[in-house]
Amino acid sequence: MHSAEAAITRLCDPQAEVSAHYLISVAGAVTQLVPEDKRAWHAGAGSWHGQDDINSRSIGIELDNSGGHPFPEPQMAALETLLSGIMHRWSIPPAGVIGHSDMAPGRKIDPGPHFDWARLARQGLAARPAAQTPATLDEHSFATCAHAAGYPQDTPFKTLLATTRLRTAPWRRGPLTLADYTLPSN
Repeated sequence: MHSAEAAITRLCDPQAEVSAHYLISVAGAVTQLVPEDKRAWHAGAGSWHGQDDINSRSIGIELDNSGGHPFPEPQMAALETLLSGIMHRWSIPPAGVIGHSDMAPGRKIDPGPHFDWARLARQGLAARPAAQTPATLDEHSFATCAHAAGYPQDTPFKTLLATTRLRTAPWRRGPLTLADYTLPSN
């Protein structure tokens, strides 16, 4: 969407069948659209740690950013404040903070390669990546590690690799390497 205002219009349109609990503008303005204890329709099909129906077990925060450029400081600061409060109110651990791309690999790519997951992790607002030491460096061992981190089991290898890189090393390309085993940890 072209602006936070356009996003709010769409997220509040019953015919669109999409909503979120919060929207944060590029200027850092936080708009609550759905009460936290009510279901919003933001995640769609996907799973995390084997749990489907993410909409019924999550609080959706939409960020006014197309994903093609870095997220502005006011927006990130507002997200940190909002996340801290939500995590405290609902006893959500850092590993419970995920992006749409994490729970719907190949279908969703947001928040995208410019999102600063490391910044959130440094503040305890997202899981810190932890290096795994696989017995073998192959597709099966990587998929096993990614599934243990929470990624959906039915994800094809190339999609899974691209999705995990989006979160931990969006600049990385090419074949699987040992560095790819650095995944968000619980």
